[in-house]
Amino acid sequence: MNINHLAIFHAVLQEGSVSLGAERLHISQPAVSKQLKEFEESLNTKLFDRHPKGVRPTEAGELLGGYARRLFALEAEAELALAEMQGLQRGRLVIGASLTIGNYLLPEILSRFHVRYPGVEVNVEIGNTEVIQGKLIDGALDLGFTEGYVEIAELDAAVFGEDELVPIAAPEHSIFATRPVTLEALCREDFVLREQGSGTREVMERALAARGFTLRSVMTFGDIEACKRAVAAGIGIGIVSAHTIAMELALGKVERIEVADFAIRRPLHLLTLRGKYQTRAARALLALLRQPIHGVAPG
Repeated sequence: MNINHLAIFHAVLQEGSVSLGAERLHISQPAVSKQLKEFEESLNTKLFDRHPKGVRPTEAGELLGGYARRLFALEAEAELALAEMQGLQRGRLVIGASLTIGNYLLPEILSRFHVRYPGVEVNVEIGNTEVIQGKLIDGALDLGFTEGYVEIAELDAAVFGEDELVPIAAPEHSIFATRPVTLEALCREDFVLREQGSGTREVMERALAARGFTLRSVMTFGDIEACKRAVAAGIGIGIVSAHTIAMELALGKVERIEVADFAIRRPLHLLTLRGKYQTRAARALLALLRQPIHGVAPG
């Protein structure tokens, strides 16, 4: 396999367009098109479907793309490791975090990090647990932070803290008519839930299933803020991290539901790709994680 052809394929795949891939590589569009054609002919397979707004990978293109992402991530890792040996003072750190950690916990940690290492550029990608785990496996991230279960052989996981999931409802919701609320009564209500692939949802569903209960979802959201607003609007009950509702509780928009004899606690995980070289910047952030984080019980 021609590595130059693979690099051109990877650039076009990343950009979603032959012209943008050419710009990224600083070569002409006709040259990229010619190289792609030669690559497809050498592999005897079609890698892209062309459409008016760019290109879309075929099934073969998706398969090859996974290998290409890992290969070029490893190349970048090797270059960085060598640069650090030569005394590189500046650096770059790419972090992935699931929504609760990325929006509510990481900012404090990264503020400390920036004060100590102002020359390091930090990029944070936020998505649900499934997305972050996938990007780690592809080599696109240095570190990942998730709340969900970790059951992937390629990833190493370490617990850095603990979180609590709590049910919430609008203050006028009928669930508050009888207190304390039983788990059986709670699970008879309509729920506003996070999307499939969310660590919050997975932990919640497993905890309830262990007690023989399921929830009736009337609406799902891929965003914590939208989920809380829907709960405040009276659409249903939500189950969210206790870290995410301080403002809503203070303003009286939602109220926490105290459920008799039931609590959901979950570990917060630091994820790394097994065998991946940890840069100096990544090691510095890991050292900061050993210090107390406001509002997070240590793991």
